[in-house]
Amino acid sequence: MKTPAFAAMLIGAMALPAVAQTYPHKPIRMIVGSSPGGPIDFSARLAAQKLTEALGQSVVVDNRTGAGGTIGTEYVARSTPDGYTLLMASAATLCITPALYPKIPYNALKDFAPVSTVAAVSYVVVVHPALPAKSLQEFIALAKSRPGQLRYGSAGSGSVTHLAVELFRSMAGVETAHIPYKGAGPAMIDLLGGQLDFMFDSVLTSAPLVKAGKLRALGQTAARRSPVLGEVPSIGETALPGYDVSTWFGLVAPAGTPREIVARLNAAIVKGLAATETRERLLAQGIEPLGSTPAEFSKLLRDELPKWANVVKVSGARID
Repeated sequence: MKTPAFAAMLIGAMALPAVAQTYPHKPIRMIVGSSPGGPIDFSARLAAQKLTEALGQSVVVDNRTGAGGTIGTEYVARSTPDGYTLLMASAATLCITPALYPKIPYNALKDFAPVSTVAAVSYVVVVHPALPAKSLQEFIALAKSRPGQLRYGSAGSGSVTHLAVELFRSMAGVETAHIPYKGAGPAMIDLLGGQLDFMFDSVLTSAPLVKAGKLRALGQTAARRSPVLGEVPSIGETALPGYDVSTWFGLVAPAGTPREIVARLNAAIVKGLAATETRERLLAQGIEPLGSTPAEFSKLLRDELPKWANVVKVSGARID
C-alpha cells in the first residue's frame, strides 16, 4: 500500500523534470562583476550568445561592478534559485577574495550551484624595452642586483596581476616595488611610458603590444603556453619549476537551483563552447575555452580555494 508520504515524493519527483521542460519561459540575466571590456566580459557575452541560441530565450549580460566584483557576486548569491539569474564568476571573486578579506558576504562553496567552467586566461611577463633583460634568468639577476628598485604595476592590491608577481618574487627570492592602480589599463599606460619597469599582464592586452615591439615578453605564467604568444616560454619551463598561475571564468547559479535546470544550462554552454567558431573567437583573444560538468567545476572550486589561500600567505599580499 502506498502511503501519502510516498505519493508526495512521487509527485515531487515528477514535478522537477517539468520545471526543466518549461525552462526558460522568460529572459535570463547573466551578472558580471566587472565593467564592460576585458576577458571575463568578452567570455560572458559570448556565452550569453550561445545560451540564447540553445535555449530560445534572451540571455542578457548585466555588469554590476564594485568592491572588486563582490557586489555582483553577492547579488546572485541572494537571488531566487530559479535559473533566471546567473553569474559569470571568476577565480578572483570566488577563490582569491576569501583569502584576502576576513569577511565577505557569500560562501563560494555553499551559496552557488556550479554549472560549467567557461574559459581561462593566462598572463605574460612584459617589460619596458629599455630594461636590460632579454630573458627571465636575466630579469631575475637584474632584480637581485637592484633590490627593491624595479617597479611593477598591477590592477590593484590583491588582484591576480598583483598576486602573480608576489608569488614569482617569493619563489625567485627578489625584491620589487609594487605600485597598485585602479585597473590594469592605467598601469599599462605607465609601463609603456617608462614610469614602470614591468608587469604581469593578460595575454589579451599585451600580445599586440609585444608584436608591435612596444613591450618585451619574457615568460608566460601558466604551465601551458597560450598559442597567441606560442614562442614565449612559460615561467615554469625556464626559470621557476612549479610556477603556474592563470585565472578562470565559470558559470554559476544560486544554490538551490533545481538540478534539472543546472543540467540544461550545462548542456547548452558546453555545446556552445565546443563549437569551432566559439573556440576560434576565444583563442583569438588569448582566452582558452574550457567547459566541464557541474561536479568537475565543484571540484575545481574546492581545489582552488586552498591554493589561492596559500598564494596569499606565501606572498604576504595585503589589501591596502
